[in-house]
Amino acid sequence: MNEENFINKAKASGIIALDLSDYKPTTEIVELDIKEHLFMGMIVKEKEFKESIAAVDFSVYNEKAVAIICSTDAIIPPWAYMLIMEKLSPYASYADLNNAETVLLDLWKRRLIYADLKQYKNQKVVVRASTHHDPSLYLLAAGLLKPLVKTLMYGEIGLPKVIFKH
Repeated sequence: MNEENFINKAKASGIIALDLSDYKPTTEIVELDIKEHLFMGMIVKEKEFKESIAAVDFSVYNEKAVAIICSTDAIIPPWAYMLIMEKLSPYASYADLNNAETVLLDLWKRRLIYADLKQYKNQKVVVRASTHHDPSLYLLAAGLLKPLVKTLMYGEIGLPKVIFKH
């Protein structure tokens, strides 16, 4: 068969792929466990807590996203979180009271929300499928793309599932 007879139907379709992996944050995410600063790992004693936090070298969190957790079932007063944030703020690029997985997802969503998606305006777009991505990323992508695109699809360019067409 002559190579000139082969037509790349995927390329000819004019479909543009959006890969959510391209928006995955590259910032290192570390967990800070408050338990290490509690009396007996369970109780916030103001003086001891403040001394323990003051002794921490927060520069180790420089340009990192910090997931603040408490691995024990302790009651932490809001001022304690404020104190930690006051110490973290000169260093951490981001901090939240969540585990590392949730912080990653939140940062990923932020990158999508603030992404310049104008290249997809009036285009046929397929959001690439991946079992490794949280479904909430697909929900967000659909909401962001619907007002822009002519056709929204899911899967791969060669065999997409049509979500909607204008």
